[in-house]
Amino acid sequence: MTKHTALQKRQQLRQLITQDQTLIAPGIYDGYGAKLVENAGFTAVYMTGNGVSASLLGRPDIGQVDLTLMTDHARRVAHSINVPLICDADTGYGGVFNIQRTIEEFEASGVSAIHIEDQIFPKRCAQFEGARKVLDRKEAVAQIQAAVASRVDSSFMIIARTDCAESLGLDEAILRAKIFIAEGADAVFVELKPHPDALAKIASVKEQVNATCLYNLDVGGPISLLKTTDMKALGIDIGIRPSLARGVFGFAMSQALNSLKENDNLQSIQQQIWSGKEYNAALGLAALEDWEKKFD
Repeated sequence: MTKHTALQKRQQLRQLITQDQTLIAPGIYDGYGAKLVENAGFTAVYMTGNGVSASLLGRPDIGQVDLTLMTDHARRVAHSINVPLICDADTGYGGVFNIQRTIEEFEASGVSAIHIEDQIFPKRCAQFEGARKVLDRKEAVAQIQAAVASRVDSSFMIIARTDCAESLGLDEAILRAKIFIAEGADAVFVELKPHPDALAKIASVKEQVNATCLYNLDVGGPISLLKTTDMKALGIDIGIRPSLARGVFGFAMSQALNSLKENDNLQSIQQQIWSGKEYNAALGLAALEDWEKKFD
């Protein structure tokens, strides 16, 4: 299989978001999960900072994954697949000088897009209880301005995320989103927690901001129940599912471990475990062996 370059994947992502249906990017935290998403036929992958924190540190998403950890990991994941990778870049890991290096490192890693949020460090995961503290508007805008000014490859997507809707209201979130787009961001991500009128809020953001919009589909409530056929009309151009891999793995692995502990064997769940053949097929072993034979 011909490997796509970082530029090709970035151009591919920009083309995908113009289509008539919402682009769904299932969430993963490693190269294995990314391969499975690609094998399943999805055309984009999302790497969650929450999942990376669990995978690399065994800790919740409390701001301990730094730029070096994230970009080193992202580089390996991006090169394991032939579709665009969208990455969580948290708060940009500091002030405007840190933002500059964040853009440089993520561009070099080969990912296609990142989102940077306006939370105050240390950040709080969207799934944690309680309102999140955010930067004042001027500081939040300055971060996006710095990100755009630091970009070298214009096809690399900068997604500006705001977490202010819960604490400061939707009007402030929409105002920030408008400014972010005016300052050169390629898309906006207004984080919305479960709420009865969340769908109306999404439509309002799209109508007022009139830009590419990304949403977290795993926050619960009506957003999480949407069908892909309804998402685009509502205003969702990219839908991410951050908790997919980490949630499925946590459940399945716990079930397997409990069975092994209780029975001293895995016979009762053998049908739920891939064979070596299935595992190697998912990783593309046959194609790699065929390539190796060219040099015999």
